[in-house]
Amino acid sequence: QVQLAESGGGLVQAGGSLRLSCAASGSIFSIGAMGWGRQAPGKQRELVARITSGGSTYYAVFVKGRFTISRDNANNTVYLQMNSLKPEDTAVYYCNANLRLPARPGGVDYWGRGTQVTVSS
Repeated sequence: QVQLAESGGGLVQAGGSLRLSCAASGSIFSIGAMGWGRQAPGKQRELVARITSGGSTYYAVFVKGRFTISRDNANNTVYLQMNSLKPEDTAVYYCNANLRLPARPGGVDYWGRGTQVTVSS
């Protein structure tokens, strides 16, 4: 069974840091782009950061300079280092990956179940 499992969320004070991890597991040929999205209460899910298999990165303007995305291709894992956290960063953070599977060699987007990040003021 293919899944994405996030970890590393929690409660932190404004100005603090957290590191999120997401590991893909199951019968996977390869992984294309990986990324993180977030959804705050009453708001739509928004893209936070994305990284291609070659290491090119994209950041939403509201996290640029504070968050860093990275990946470990050997372990099918993507990370999100979050520094200088603000109360408005409070949300459920979801991992996303484009997975190439035996039954879907063209690739299919998967989302994890999410991990809560709460930043207190």
